[in-house]
Amino acid sequence: MSAFSSFHRQVPRFWKACLLASTLMLAPDGTISARAQAAPADCMTLEALQPPQANTTDPQKPFYIDTSGLSGIGAMPVHDPHNPLYPQATDLPDTTLPPVEAVGNFILGPTHALPAQWQDVQPARGRLISFTLTSSPNSGYHPGIMRDEPEPCATGMRNVSTSQPGDPSILNVPGAHPSPWTRTVDVYVPPDTPTGQPLPFLIFGDGGNDGIYPGRDLFALVDRLTAEHRIPPMIIIGVGAGGGDAQGSERGREYDTMSGDYADWVETHILPLVEQKAGITLSHDPEERATMGFSSSGAAAFAMAWFRPNLYHRVLAYSPSLVNQQWPHDPSLPGGGWQLHSPWAGTPQAMPPQPGAALMPAAPKAPLHIWYEVGDQDLFYPVRPMPDGMHDWVLAGENLARVLANKGYDYQFVFSRNARHVDGPTIEQTLPEALEWLWRPRERPQDGQ
Repeated sequence: MSAFSSFHRQVPRFWKACLLASTLMLAPDGTISARAQAAPADCMTLEALQPPQANTTDPQKPFYIDTSGLSGIGAMPVHDPHNPLYPQATDLPDTTLPPVEAVGNFILGPTHALPAQWQDVQPARGRLISFTLTSSPNSGYHPGIMRDEPEPCATGMRNVSTSQPGDPSILNVPGAHPSPWTRTVDVYVPPDTPTGQPLPFLIFGDGGNDGIYPGRDLFALVDRLTAEHRIPPMIIIGVGAGGGDAQGSERGREYDTMSGDYADWVETHILPLVEQKAGITLSHDPEERATMGFSSSGAAAFAMAWFRPNLYHRVLAYSPSLVNQQWPHDPSLPGGGWQLHSPWAGTPQAMPPQPGAALMPAAPKAPLHIWYEVGDQDLFYPVRPMPDGMHDWVLAGENLARVLANKGYDYQFVFSRNARHVDGPTIEQTLPEALEWLWRPRERPQDGQ
């Protein structure tokens, strides 16, 4: 097995939790089977494809959840890529990838094998510098936060949380309290990288020792792509998350907050240490800076570029959580990541127009290059107390694609069939071309164009 393919079947922590909790089996008479009844009481079971008290019948009422185009009973429903709610996309023959020069929306076939040309990728040959950060008054994000979790389900507290009466887009999380954090930062300097000049870089979340995404296997792929002149020489930086997952956790606080806070934290607390410990200088040109992430760290990748386009112009994300995961609740952006592309799903008359408005449709086009993916079995209401119309990962990705097309963005959106949340085989199949697409030469964009 090559270095690149070693993460082929790894499953993110959030998806593992969903699989652990999804013990539901329906008997022929519609009752819950013994297997489901035996599930730990604190764990989430998906008795239905939407939360209790959800509005699934009246699109004119607040917090509507559209369940059309969904099929299958299992951990997550299967989304139809040709749902009329979605923008048009190009169906690709099975095992075929979008052309590296193309923009727009594409649908992958169901087979996600590692392409033959990537099966002989050799181990990374460059320098790897790793260091550990611990929360302190000078580290930023101090103090951290974490949730108390009832046993035996690792994500139980999130599922015993309750929505605010009258506004299910606000989640009340019991047991969230201050807590320290520790994280690893990896800095990879490919071989023969010229260090006497400011260097381009790609920074990704969910990295470090606890990263269960492509992580350090990415470094070997970068070696190969750089040697073949498919991407420019660059530094790769993997930053560990602050711990936990979703609302009430440090990871959720950092990644799901729709602001420039995380980008500012990276600029102040991470990049100077990277330069110091690796003996390099990082570029300050936003065209030479890329963000990358997976699930909630994918949402952070978008936030870093959208709120700080003076720092980042390139974004790459798998199953980005562009949904209402922001916590604590921010009344100035009540839909969290959902509002990057779509309006808050509540009643517009209930609050002034501006806080509930979608961000990207109303703003001038930013000078961004964006590649992202969702799977047909991506997350759909994994947090059952939130019937807010803003927790469909696929619909979020499709809504964003419509906005990007309407605004004339330089983007490529991939809908992957037979693919779960942050799907390992899909990452393996697409990541080489995604990186090449992200870094391909372009005319330098102008602000507002």
